[in-house]
Amino acid sequence: MIRRARVGFISLGCPKNLVDTEVMMGILREEGFEIVPDGEADIVIVNTCAFIGPAEEESKEAISEISRLRRSGRKKGLVVVGCFAQKYGEKVVEAFPEVDAVLGTGELMRISDIVMALSDGGTCGKEVLVGEPRYLYDHRTPRERATLPHTAYVKIGEGCDHRCTFCIIPSLRGRGRERSIESICEEVRIMAREGVVEIDLISQDTTSYGIRTYGRPMLHELLKELSEIDGIRWIRVLYSYPTKVYDELLETIASEEKVCKYLDIPMQHVSDRILKAMGRVGRRADLERVLKRARDVIPNLVVRTTFIVGFPGEEDRDFEELLSFIEESRIDRVGIFKFSPQPGTRAASMPNQIPEEVKEERFAVAMELQRRISKEKNEGLVGSTIDVLIDRRLKRGLYVGRSMGHAPDVDGVIYVRGEGARPGDIVEVMISSASDYDLMGRIADSAREKPGVVTGAIY
Repeated sequence: MIRRARVGFISLGCPKNLVDTEVMMGILREEGFEIVPDGEADIVIVNTCAFIGPAEEESKEAISEISRLRRSGRKKGLVVVGCFAQKYGEKVVEAFPEVDAVLGTGELMRISDIVMALSDGGTCGKEVLVGEPRYLYDHRTPRERATLPHTAYVKIGEGCDHRCTFCIIPSLRGRGRERSIESICEEVRIMAREGVVEIDLISQDTTSYGIRTYGRPMLHELLKELSEIDGIRWIRVLYSYPTKVYDELLETIASEEKVCKYLDIPMQHVSDRILKAMGRVGRRADLERVLKRARDVIPNLVVRTTFIVGFPGEEDRDFEELLSFIEESRIDRVGIFKFSPQPGTRAASMPNQIPEEVKEERFAVAMELQRRISKEKNEGLVGSTIDVLIDRRLKRGLYVGRSMGHAPDVDGVIYVRGEGARPGDIVEVMISSASDYDLMGRIADSAREKPGVVTGAIY
């Protein structure tokens, strides 16, 4: 049955949120609703983020814009879902009276009931469904991917049991829970049949995978199972807690050809004093140990991390220690965030809050340091040949893609000149020039002779 109301989505925040959006799109598509761009939709679903202050502001702006269209009669319905909805519940409707329903992060499966009630000009009675988040999709759940056809995120777990003082995620996403290896592998098999060649494994803490279900870390075993699936060529692990990176995992990343030699380990800071205040497990020595061990075990490893500047009580000496670590460790990809006090977290009420102008100055200094390191590393690749997954054809003779060392959406890209490649192909590219974060190159002669071949280059 084709239903008359057309449904559009605005998906904000991280890839974990994007997967939730894809699940809701799949559910509604299966119920007969047409999924269209939000500008063409009768009913708009805003999947919100509330991780930090700027994310909340972006969520409010999106809700406000669709509320304006709802008031003018250009939209039949507005549904707010996700982390912002989970955090504020009834307050969302109070602040935005045009909102027809609010669904928390554990209520995704209710989306079809809400949209059905709103279709054809109906009402759902300002329903607010925000309970303890327990939901986690599996391979049987309808899902319509919104990424490029050849790449996909796979959520292996949900929620978090860590209690970092700056983070509100446990209250927004609930306690940690995880899928079985069988469910994850079956979903990836389905994706492979649909033409996906690259998967990125995500959860709040991927290195905890297996502990709740199997009683021990099992991420390495999952990677081995996924590597056996025909059609999948790259497997990347994101969001690994640094002190939980274990030897069997590193050895598996090193030995399995399909597993990207890429480690995403958010460190947040390196000053022991600040790490303790953050509620992080481990100290600087632990971070240095895991970084050295990972680089020793995995040749040509690409490391990504994030740091927070301006945490309450961060003194000049703490910031200088962070700068020194960035300089010495020369991590490949670094994201810098200014501390954003979130109501409901312990850090928000800590003494010695840092003025915004100091945060901004420290942010700029740290970013400039990492920009220089990134450019030096990129310039060191000029003249080398690396494998590139082609994402898009920009115009005749020009493509954009990524290497195993470039995660989608967060890292730089590689611009590729040449002919004959298609999105989803992995080709050899000779790097000819470099900028701060991106690379430029040309399809190598060997790639023209052997289109799509994977040679083993991993940066």
